Amino acid sequence: MMVMPLYQTASPSLSTLFGSIDGHVKAGAPVFVGAAGSIGKRRNQNGVEYYVHRFYGGAGTQQETYLGIVDQFDPGPLQARIDEAKALVPELRLLVREGFQAADPKAYATLASLHLHGVFAAGASLIGSHAFGVLINQMGIRVAAYATEDVDVARREALAFQHMPGKNFLEILRDSGMDFVEIPQLDNKLPSTSFKQQGKSRFHVDLLVRSPSSEEKIIEVPELMAYATALPYLSYVLGETQTATLLAREGCCPVRVPIAERFAIHKLVVSQLRIGRDAKTAKDIFQASVLLAALGEKFSGAIESAVESLPVSAHRYLAAAAPHALDLMRAHPRASAEFAEAIERRDPEGARAAMLRAIQDGIDRVAAVSGKEPPMGPSQ
Repeated sequence: MMVMPLYQTASPSLSTLFGSIDGHVKAGAPVFVGAAGSIGKRRNQNGVEYYVHRFYGGAGTQQETYLGIVDQFDPGPLQARIDEAKALVPELRLLVREGFQAADPKAYATLASLHLHGVFAAGASLIGSHAFGVLINQMGIRVAAYATEDVDVARREALAFQHMPGKNFLEILRDSGMDFVEIPQLDNKLPSTSFKQQGKSRFHVDLLVRSPSSEEKIIEVPELMAYATALPYLSYVLGETQTATLLAREGCCPVRVPIAERFAIHKLVVSQLRIGRDAKTAKDIFQASVLLAALGEKFSGAIESAVESLPVSAHRYLAAAAPHALDLMRAHPRASAEFAEAIERRDPEGARAAMLRAIQDGIDRVAAVSGKEPPMGPSQ
């Protein structure tokens, strides 16, 4: 039976175009909450003319922001930023049409608001499926578009704002143009750590932090005047992060994401910590497998480094997930072998037996492709 690869490599011309946009964003390209919009005039009841900025925000409705009285405000600088942002839109839509990952309008407006308030620059990171999309684009590979209705924002340490936002996390989210509300906990005595768009929408944002102890599940985030859910091994995935570019059809903005190899390994670990969430588990393993396949074929040594950095207590979860990932990675023997061998070298006591067959299968696939005799596996 023919085994299909997990990804396709983008053409050199598309990769070059993405690289150009990525450089433009990192150099400080203008970011708007939603579409760039336009500048218009209005007249108040006293006959005084003033400028407004009209644009469509995350809710999909037109918004207006007051700019200043016509004789006292110069719209030129803002108009230049609008023109610069609009000039990128045809290129962004070309990339999306050709299979690059793009955030939907709600997610983009939300993340753009977080960026404009300095949340990512202060040290917060985007994780979850939106981070997966960012990493896929960065690596120059194409997969089926992801679907998600949540945004996961995490921080490892207290955020170091150059200038405090002056707003709490909920207010920052509302600056996206959507009326976010807190999602109550099952225990109404506990503070909320998730925020959703009001109404029937399922779109929501989760605030996450590393767990300082196994007992603490909800942690205060004073710099955002909010609370967050503590997750295991979040320190690991946020141990190495980078600034990268989020694409959308209406714009692009810088976000902070984990490096791909740590993101992938953490996804596999988390997949084994979920209880009764088969769809989420399958998505975690698939996303991890795609990234591992590309890393093994394009960035030799990255997987090994990520596995070596994983806390010992997490190795049993990685070992349990690895056979499922290796099964998906059958069309990528070189990456499979690097992943399997990296785990075997760091295999904690008790996980070795569970990994023997998966490791040997990965080595055998490489041998079959190369025509060479397989090396002595761990069971020989």
